[in-house]
Amino acid sequence: MENRNTERYDETQIQVLEGLEAVRKRPGMYIGSTDVRGLHHLVYEIVDNAIDEALAGYCNTITVTLRRDGSASILDNGRGFPVGIHPKVGRPAVEVCLTMLHAGGKFGGKGYKVSSGLHGVGASVVNALSKHLKVAVYQDGKVYEQEYERGKPLGDLQVIGETEEHGTLIHFLPDVKSEENPEGVFEVGDFQYDTLKSRLREMAFLNKGIRIRLIDERSGHDHLFHYEGGIIEFVKYINKNKETLFPEPIYIQGTKNDAAVEVAFQYNDGYSETILTFANNINTIEGGTHLVGFKSALTRVVNDYGKRYNLLKSSDVKLEGEDIREGMAAIISVNLIEPQFEGQTKTKLGNSEIRGLVEGMVADKLGAYMEENPAVSKAILERCLSAARAREAARKARDLTRRKTVLESASLPGKLADCSERDPRLCEIFLVEGNSAGGTAKGGRDRHFQAILPLRGKILNVEKTRVDKILANAEIKAMITAFGCGIGEDFNADKLRYHRIVCMTDADVDGSHIRILMLTFFYRYMRPLLEKGFVYIAQPPLYKVSRKNFERYVYDETALEETLKEIGSEPKPDIQRYKGLGEMNAEQLWVTTMNPETRSMMRVSLEDAISAEEIFTLLMGDKVEPRRDFIMENSKLVVDLDV
Repeated sequence: MENRNTERYDETQIQVLEGLEAVRKRPGMYIGSTDVRGLHHLVYEIVDNAIDEALAGYCNTITVTLRRDGSASILDNGRGFPVGIHPKVGRPAVEVCLTMLHAGGKFGGKGYKVSSGLHGVGASVVNALSKHLKVAVYQDGKVYEQEYERGKPLGDLQVIGETEEHGTLIHFLPDVKSEENPEGVFEVGDFQYDTLKSRLREMAFLNKGIRIRLIDERSGHDHLFHYEGGIIEFVKYINKNKETLFPEPIYIQGTKNDAAVEVAFQYNDGYSETILTFANNINTIEGGTHLVGFKSALTRVVNDYGKRYNLLKSSDVKLEGEDIREGMAAIISVNLIEPQFEGQTKTKLGNSEIRGLVEGMVADKLGAYMEENPAVSKAILERCLSAARAREAARKARDLTRRKTVLESASLPGKLADCSERDPRLCEIFLVEGNSAGGTAKGGRDRHFQAILPLRGKILNVEKTRVDKILANAEIKAMITAFGCGIGEDFNADKLRYHRIVCMTDADVDGSHIRILMLTFFYRYMRPLLEKGFVYIAQPPLYKVSRKNFERYVYDETALEETLKEIGSEPKPDIQRYKGLGEMNAEQLWVTTMNPETRSMMRVSLEDAISAEEIFTLLMGDKVEPRRDFIMENSKLVVDLDV
């Protein structure tokens, strides 16, 4: 065969990265990304180390401080990094942990039995990706300190004073790109208080009794998270804006073979389930063996109890898992020595023995609880039976929404203007408010890859409605049928017909409300759409500013002010205010909102399931008082409310 490439491939082209160079070369491999997510991951890595000290029984207080200069510090009162000389390396152990990958106390089973920072790369990765890092160790009456720049020591470990404290302080400044610092790593450098607050609250819930304090010197925020009730309080927090079936969550815990299991759950007045699972404090968002064990035990115990006490008649619909979990808020947390996670992202627990452990423990203890609390047990059975009857009605409605094949266009909703492209990765569907705007969008779209589905008015609020009524709603039925992927437990992302689902509503309060209704439906019944990043929000302009040869579309009031300043006070421009999408002609809608070359769209992500759960319950649930308080506190944001 002819060799078309004369460039030689030999030993000179093999690159060896020394020390932490590999981390700086490919940061995404270690922290996922170099955007705002990766930035916050640095804090989580150090906090995880402190949590490991807490799990080992040596730490009960962690303080995270966000500094005005963009740096962050994490202080814990654990044992402190070891400071003695490492026998193999000949350098202080703290320096080894901060400068060498896979160096730490988490590999031999002696330093830490249970650990959330499983790779042993956390501290060294943070050091590598920091412009500057300082470590202080408080140990044996002394204060040790060492400083680093982009992972390299600036000097030796020094004793700088005496102390009665014990623990570790890590103070780091992320290496952010800028004109002055082109060699930087991160695209952004501002820590988001609310993002860190959500994660630290979660950690405090999962580790009962630990005190985690978050201080933001930039804004003056200062919050202490401390929950003696642990995951019991976690469940109460999830249900705080809902009515509950019984006042206290059911709590189950136990240990076996060095594995610890904690489960807490409680029913609320909603129709969806919220089950969060964790392994060694890691949020296993895809579930795993611990979730399978819980579901299996729950279904068996409730059915057995109902049959034993004749609460389930032969004429009744058989209770399935989804009936028993309707309206349930649950936390499942396991700690184990050798967790096995499926995939690099550690989102699914794979340990087979954990399924049997959780299943057996939940079956035994939940069975005993139901025997001892007959009033609660009867209320649970009645609720489950009601859910089963609704499920049967929903099954009939769901059958009408299913498409047999992707190409079977006869089953698509009549008002859908479909696209000709058949590769879902290239297709997008615009969910448009009203027939008028829908007509404009149909006229302005690119028929090859853009589909239009006009929706009439406000869709059903699924937060207050059972699934059988949801599936009978014409607008929701049209969306389900058009998407082609099913809903709930029938959801199959492989059958999704469009990989961009765009909510295109008017830029006013009504449009915001319709958008929230759509997102609530996706969150409750098609959550993978949000988790996989398939949902977008269109950004139509608010104004068109024109004068002679000048023409510009502007998308908010600030941009309008800047545009008017640019034009100057002497010229008098024509300002057109768009009250709705229907006020634009097809060409204008294409240029401003639909053309991939010129449009601006927001992708809806699901970074924090707890915050999402809280906001959807708050905005769309039955309780008026919390919603009023939220609107009062965020009155400036009401006109442009995005989730």
